[in-house]
Amino acid sequence: MLKFLSRVRIEFNALDPRTASCLEFLAQCNATKAKESNPGCAVQVKRRTDDEPPKITVTFVNGVEEVFDATATPAQSIRNMILEKGQLLETEQMFRDAGEAWPVIPAEELHQPSPGTKPRKAEEKKQ
Repeated sequence: MLKFLSRVRIEFNALDPRTASCLEFLAQCNATKAKESNPGCAVQVKRRTDDEPPKITVTFVNGVEEVFDATATPAQSIRNMILEKGQLLETEQMFRDAGEAWPVIPAEELHQPSPGTKPRKAEEKKQ
């Protein structure tokens, strides 16, 4: 999971009962396998004393940053999202290394109907 990230910042108040997701995610980040996958990933923990909700901020290796409300998002969901985006990053990098343009499918073609499908009529769209 950490191999796709350059930084993880976990913020929570230790006395707040809503910290379960932060603590679980921190445990996943501190696992030996995760650390070995990317020793350069900085895992920062900020213990707060205010009533701010717990949050997890991840920065992907391409610089994109995402912030998660840890009160509403389970640690496993955050982990799955990171893995999905990581696979997309790997795929994109493979195409770039091969000298291919990214995205492979031009945007204007993404919205065209597929062969063998019938376009919906205006009346059907309204329903």
